[in-house]
Amino acid sequence: MRHRKSGRKLNRTNTHRAAMFKNMARALLTYEQIRTTEPKAKELRRIVDKLITLALRNDLHTRRQAFKVLGSHQMVQRLFDEIGPRFEGGSGGYTRIVKLSQPRKGDCAPMVIIELTKKAGEAAPEAPAEEPKKAPAKKAAPKKAAPKKEAPVEEKPEAAAPEAEQE
Repeated sequence: MRHRKSGRKLNRTNTHRAAMFKNMARALLTYEQIRTTEPKAKELRRIVDKLITLALRNDLHTRRQAFKVLGSHQMVQRLFDEIGPRFEGGSGGYTRIVKLSQPRKGDCAPMVIIELTKKAGEAAPEAPAEEPKKAPAKKAAPKKAAPKKEAPVEEKPEAAAPEAEQE
């Protein structure tokens, strides 16, 4: 019974499958985009997303884990120094699978392009420097009817005024 067994066999032995995915992961991290069949791409996505998640932690233990999968110190260095920092602040979704319109000629297998979501020129979005927020401008109140002119009031000099002058 095949209960709770994850992954596809792809009609290959386990050693052939492991070597194939190691090569495909290295190719994807090198060229950032490869063309392959749909089932292979779906399996490769699992492997590469885990590798990029390791690159986000960036310590000795995770570098050794990545080396175990990739088998190349140069690829591990590229993964941790160039590819990992692009995905800072993200949680998953590091690869994209785009279906191609034409199947493979020989056996009509569905073909896809698997690529990294952020290209080499793009960096992780840095937190923009917060500018002091201005208070929203108050809207001008609707003009009211002009106040009616009042009759001018004449002021009478008061008798208490001379007392204030004496002091």
